[in-house]
Amino acid sequence: MKLMHISDLHIGKRVNEFSMLEDQKYIFKDILRLVDEVKPAGILMAGDIYDKSVPAGEAVEVLDEFLTELEARQVQLFMVSGNHDSPERLSFGSRIMEKNGVHIAGTFDGKLKYISIQDEFGPVHIYLLPFIKPAMVSPYYADQEILSYEDGVKAVINDTRIDTKERNILVAHQFITSGTKQPERSDSETIAIGGLDNIDASVFEPFDYVALGHLHGPQSMGRETIRYAGSPLKYSFSEVRQHKSVTLLEFAQKGTLDIQTLPLTALRDMREIKGPLTELVRVGASQESVCLDYIRAILTDEDEVYDAIGQLRQVYPNVMRIDFENSRSRQDTDSKSSASGDVARKSPLELFEEFYIKQNNIEMTEEQRLIIQEVLEQVGGAGK
Repeated sequence: MKLMHISDLHIGKRVNEFSMLEDQKYIFKDILRLVDEVKPAGILMAGDIYDKSVPAGEAVEVLDEFLTELEARQVQLFMVSGNHDSPERLSFGSRIMEKNGVHIAGTFDGKLKYISIQDEFGPVHIYLLPFIKPAMVSPYYADQEILSYEDGVKAVINDTRIDTKERNILVAHQFITSGTKQPERSDSETIAIGGLDNIDASVFEPFDYVALGHLHGPQSMGRETIRYAGSPLKYSFSEVRQHKSVTLLEFAQKGTLDIQTLPLTALRDMREIKGPLTELVRVGASQESVCLDYIRAILTDEDEVYDAIGQLRQVYPNVMRIDFENSRSRQDTDSKSSASGDVARKSPLELFEEFYIKQNNIEMTEEQRLIIQEVLEQVGGAGK
């Protein structure tokens, strides 16, 4: 049995005010090309289907067309909501669509939904876990203390009867770590500060394969079979060196699973160019055709440049961003690093005193200072 794993479509996304809808339509056609080539029995779609909880009408039309093309090919679809999706909106019409092989778990109702499909080796059980937070899980497990994301996911899995003698897949949209190992992240992802949303890979031990969404770089965590498919397009310049793909699974009997990545070709690449403005313009003008890639230009000119964006767009019409890397920018970076170092050397009490002065234009009284010091000591943060 062949299954295709994709995620983080972010339909309707804008990057640096550029609409990505045309690029998304193009990449969906490329995914359909791969579907026609490998003929999977189903597609695992692991969340962040839309970029916003209330998607624009154009974005809804793009998804509708994509699902219609998949249904025409008699490919079953297994979809969960991500943190960017509105669970209720994504679930709209799901009971009707299920009759046509489109299985959607948008909202969490306390149970882990699953669908079983058959091949010559028996059933494959595909479990669908939409993006969940502790507060979403707690009402269904009042007898348990659900304080973290890991507590929530663990409670749901432990409450599910999973026959580990058979083949089991989980489709989920969460932030997974493996012990102290952290996954590769990009600027376009939303991750909680302080690791509050971390879930250890060991939680997924009952599953033969975990189809993850949430991170945009294709990668595995913990074991090869706990995998992020990554986004089909580059959505930030931190992703310029990533190679976008879909993941293809081929199941035989229990314990036999082949994993491949199939490369995708975008309408426009996203890349960085670096050098003096005149040189970048000269190189762009010397090309046989206009470069339509999305560009981040890093200018190294020491002198002031006039209308840099206008000059660059004559040869790179899709310049998204300009940054400078010269002696002045390095001085700014050094100044910021020095300031950060000063902060690191100061105690929480000293930092609070500075904050108080900036807010009130007067210094703290000794009585106020003692009160704040006592509060900081109670939370273990006074520092010396």
